[in-house]
This record gives sequence, C-alpha cells and structure tokens, in this order.
Amino acid sequence: MLSKKVLKDIQSLGLKKHRTESGLFLAEGPKIVEELIQLIPESIVGVYGTKEWSMQYPSIDAEIITDIELERISQLQTPHGVVAVVKQFELKEPDYKSGWCLYLDTIQDPGNLGTIIRIADWFGIQQIVCSGGCAELYNPKVVQSTMASIARVPVWYDEEGVWLKTQQVPIYAATLEGSSVYDQKRTANGILLIGNESKGISENLLPYATNNITIPRLGGAESLNAAVATGIILSHLVTN
Repeated sequence: MLSKKVLKDIQSLGLKKHRTESGLFLAEGPKIVEELIQLIPESIVGVYGTKEWSMQYPSIDAEIITDIELERISQLQTPHGVVAVVKQFELKEPDYKSGWCLYLDTIQDPGNLGTIIRIADWFGIQQIVCSGGCAELYNPKVVQSTMASIARVPVWYDEEGVWLKTQQVPIYAATLEGSSVYDQKRTANGILLIGNESKGISENLLPYATNNITIPRLGGAESLNAAVATGIILSHLVTN
C-alpha cells in the first residue's frame, strides 16, 4: 500500500509546477515503462504496478499497488497497469552540424508534440528543437504519445528564438504555399521547420527558411495535422 506522502507526491507530478520543482515526470503503460527501464534504467525512480501487471513482467522490480491506487496516481482515463516515476533528462543545446533536425514552432498540442517525437525516432532524426511556445516535453500526454521515443530523441527548447539564425544547412519551411514536396530531392542534411497547428510558422522565423515547401492539396480539407504533415514531408526528404 502506498503511503499518503508517496501517493501525494506521485499525484503532484500531473502538474507542470511540481514536475519542474522535482525534476521528475510520469510514464504509464507496460510498453513505455518496459522500454524506459531498458533504455534509461538509471533514470527510473520508482515503478508502481498492479498484481496482474506484475505477473506479466516478473523481472521488473516494482511496488505492487491496488487498482484503486493505480487510478489515483494515473493521469489516464483508463490506467494501463503500471506507472513509473522518471528523472527528467538534461536538455542541451544541440551541437548540430549535419544530418536531419526538426524545428517546431509553437506546437501547443501535447499529443502532436509527442507524435512528432515518435515520427522523428522512426526516421532516425537525432535532434528536435522547440520554440519557447511549444508544449512541455514532460506533459503526460506528450510522454504517452512518444511511446518511449522521448528517451531516444533529444529535445531542446530555443527560448530566445535565435537558434535557426546560426545554422548553415538548408532549412525547409512547411507552408501552405511553396514548392511541392514531391519535387524535392532527397538529402542527408537539413532542418524541417513545422509551424503552429492553426497559425503556421511565425513571421520572425520564416526569413530563415531557404526552401518553402508544401504538400499539394487534392481534396477540400483546409489543413493537415502537424504530426501527419511532418511524417509525409520527412518520407519525401530524408535519405541515409
């Protein structure tokens, strides 16, 4: 049984203020927790799972809790058997010179940010830079949407908004008006600039773009989800 203090401490990590103060975050679900234990075992502070979950993962050292306790510490509407408390990562400005990188401008939906991190992982992208207006990396919805890719793809926040200015590789801005992504040559180096879900790329960042590209619209939809657009564009630009 969890003590009142431990219960309260874990519950508090549902709030950004307490995540920042403690330097911790929550990860939930068998797949995510198992992968994080394999990838960053030194960062796992505690694992709390139900007896049913524990029987399926007997090799994982965890504190057994009741279904009621799980519901109380979970940030999900339907808890998935296990919650882990994890140390936040050290976010470093990337020493970026080559390869592919994503720059996310004010991506505010946590689900979109998490999915984009997972997409970056799929395409082997080693770095994501977020503008200061992006969703918080350790928001439970972000963590859940990454499906453990949060531990494989470094993310850094460009709070001052000057990082793009210093880069020496092509910068591809995803816009509604631009050259078709289908006409672009694949390349091993570049930065893909993805804008806000509703407002697009900020006017102060657009001048840094060397190439404005778009996904040609064939139907009547006004726009594409930011994560979907990211995946489509990367599939046409990235090469080994």
